[in-house]
Amino acid sequence: MLLDANESQLVLVDYQARLMPAVAGAEAILKNALLLATLAQWVRAPLWGTEQNPARLGQNPPEWRALCQQTLSKMAFSAVREGLVNCLRAPAPQAPQGNARSLPRHLRKDPVRKDRQERNSIVIAGCEAHVCLLQTALDLLDEEFEVWIVTDACGSRAERNRDAAFDRLAAAGAELVTTEMVGFEWLGSAEHPAFRDFQGLIR
Repeated sequence: MLLDANESQLVLVDYQARLMPAVAGAEAILKNALLLATLAQWVRAPLWGTEQNPARLGQNPPEWRALCQQTLSKMAFSAVREGLVNCLRAPAPQAPQGNARSLPRHLRKDPVRKDRQERNSIVIAGCEAHVCLLQTALDLLDEEFEVWIVTDACGSRAERNRDAAFDRLAAAGAELVTTEMVGFEWLGSAEHPAFRDFQGLIR
């Protein structure tokens, strides 16, 4: 099973100014998260951010905060418990309007446009991997989303906590991937208009 950009959304969890200095390997993690945000823009995948108690921990980096459809402030560790699913799910289709001469209901076509169809593959990365990322991802699995964890864009203060989170997520049914895996699968071909730009960023 490969990632399809047309069925994907990206969620970036809690890369906040006062948290990241304590995260192991923070520089590489932030670089990969920014690359994911850039890729999402290139393939037109919706991008969502979360921030844990931003009044205390600060905001996510402004470079990709500006690219997000929305940044969800939260106090619960799982963003799902603060309304993330409402962001990720496409709005319910509107009932077609008509008059007495309209077709019977069973003959009407579904009015949902292709660009509003649900994107069920959630590519997610963030910090801390064993707390907010883990709890959000597990809740997304419970909501029957396909969850793809971008391991090299995730971190914790201690690597043993990060690795334990990956083990638990894999056992729960999440797919573990890397930033380059996401990029090559989203682009799909060396003929994609963004391929050379992507190649330049990963060299």
